[in-house]
Amino acid sequence: MNYYKNRLCLNCLAADIENACEIYNVMDKNTLIGILSSNYSDIYSAVTDMEKYQAALDNNISIALGGGNPAQGLMVAELAGALKPNHVNQVFPYVGITRGKVSDEHVHINALVSPTGDPGLVKISTGPESSKLPEGNIPVETAIVLIKEMGGNSIKFFPMGGLNTRNEFAAVAKACGKANFILEPTGGIDLSNIEEIIDMAMGENVPKLILHVYSSIIDKGTGRTRISDVEKIKKIFEKAV
Repeated sequence: MNYYKNRLCLNCLAADIENACEIYNVMDKNTLIGILSSNYSDIYSAVTDMEKYQAALDNNISIALGGGNPAQGLMVAELAGALKPNHVNQVFPYVGITRGKVSDEHVHINALVSPTGDPGLVKISTGPESSKLPEGNIPVETAIVLIKEMGGNSIKFFPMGGLNTRNEFAAVAKACGKANFILEPTGGIDLSNIEEIIDMAMGENVPKLILHVYSSIIDKGTGRTRISDVEKIKKIFEKAV
């Protein structure tokens, strides 16, 4: 599974299993296909459909909240427990319960933290109730330690707004490099800024970077992720490493 081996990994969406397999093959399996939990009305229908993607993609699916929606946190935890996928996206407060559900050290669970406007501080109050309260901002170094203690594997920085949060992303990357911790930049990443984002993280010795590239490479007419854009990202990855 190249996802585990490579320093750079693409996380993207697919319109259907055919589109997912196209992406997977073009990336030489170095990709995680995100599947939005918010697209399903119940656990049963989600599990039934996601199992088909698991079989086609060697389990390299990424169960997603859907726009970082905290209301999906418990559903994601339940799906993770039922499916044990290779990758799970989760809001910060639900990382521990998700790890408990999967009971599997090989399931990768990220923890969503958000920009605060202050480089070096991240917002960890990203849960369904905590997100309604005054911001819970803490040093990114502390957030990383807490994620590790909860059983999480990486910090997901969302929403970045591309390079609009450049200084904050730089601080997160620096902290991840020092802590030898995986970083998942998310939000507003496209072909015009992905190389700079990679360079910033690589320059801080981030051990692994999982880049979430979503709407910018999706054809609005068909809803399919454009394979030509995936091919460009693959070349960027090859150049970077």
